[in-house]
Amino acid sequence: MRCPFCGSEETQVKDSRPTEDGAAIRRRRACPDCDERFTTFERLQLREMTVVKSGGRKQPFDADKIIRSMQTALRKRPVELPAIEKAAAAIVRQIESQGEAEVSSKQIGAAVMKALIDLDVVGYIRYASVYKDFREPQDFNDFLAEVQSRRVKKTKKAG
Repeated sequence: MRCPFCGSEETQVKDSRPTEDGAAIRRRRACPDCDERFTTFERLQLREMTVVKSGGRKQPFDADKIIRSMQTALRKRPVELPAIEKAAAAIVRQIESQGEAEVSSKQIGAAVMKALIDLDVVGYIRYASVYKDFREPQDFNDFLAEVQSRRVKKTKKAG
């Protein structure tokens, strides 16, 4: 594993343990050349998957992008990293279980939206503003009305 700080290819594993959901191995590493420490995650990958973007462009599937996009949406929100990682791992398992070599970015975005609404409504709205490409303030108003309507219906069903 190459050191992200100095580029050395000689790093040492100092600690390994499974993540909370058991879907990956978290490894704490140290670089003997620059003495920096960093963390890597090792995940089982059943097959190589490709993401098909809305314009038709293709790129390799990267599960870490799901975590990063969720972290961005949930920045300064009361949601801890383990909850984000658990939701992201569930999304990856769902996508992998479909057995397809290609997955659309729209499918991934919809799965992230579904997970975010359960984690934090504000993070869900933030993510939606990018995912649904809001252009005007009215786009937010319309979406907020839709979210509030769903929450009222959900509350009535639960009660």
